[in-house]
Amino acid sequence: MPDMSSSAALAMTHLVPLAEVDENKVTPGVLGFIVFAVMALAVWGLMKSMSKQMNKVDFKEAPDPTAESEATAVESKAKQG
Repeated sequence: MPDMSSSAALAMTHLVPLAEVDENKVTPGVLGFIVFAVMALAVWGLMKSMSKQMNKVDFKEAPDPTAESEATAVESKAKQG
């Protein structure tokens, strides 16, 4: 039965290729992360601002005075007729 050190060494040999850097591979790197983080913060700020602005909006429609006079005229004609 193999001891733990040989199995640990075998596991390390399988992990070594994952740690090697391939010079032909292009990755976003630190600059890509910084740009992504700045964009995420900007979107978060815009969403917070939009939420604040939407809370200020009053969605209740003001009653139309001409519509009220037309409705009373229709009701009075219905009562007469």
